[in-house]
Amino acid sequence: MSGNRLTVVGDQLVVEPVGLDTLWSFTRRIQIPLAHVTGVYFDPTVTNEPKGFRFPGLGLPHKVAGTFYTKGARRFWNTVGRQGAVVIELAAAERFDRLILTVEDPFGEVDAINRARQQSAGTSARHHISRVR
Repeated sequence: MSGNRLTVVGDQLVVEPVGLDTLWSFTRRIQIPLAHVTGVYFDPTVTNEPKGFRFPGLGLPHKVAGTFYTKGARRFWNTVGRQGAVVIELAAAERFDRLILTVEDPFGEVDAINRARQQSAGTSARHHISRVR
């Protein structure tokens, strides 16, 4: 069961909670430049971590959605179950430090985002080189 849709549009990563998760997380969409994504991986134990102080959002034993604050970090969680989640680490310029999300195909999503990051970085480098000449 997934509560999130992840897509890459141009050089942007778009996270959209689906269904009631939009309501529970108080979030319709998070859009982040791929250049601000510093890491993406699947963590099988992240859903067992302490979440911190929730505001706003939902915190039930097997459903967590919304913004959580812990040790000076601001994180967006939208997970269901205890099967692990995709963790997206973000640059300091972004609203959140990390996004922790359950998705239908976590390994496929991680691979797709990492490929898009590499392609985006390659495109940026080519544009930079062409402007310098």
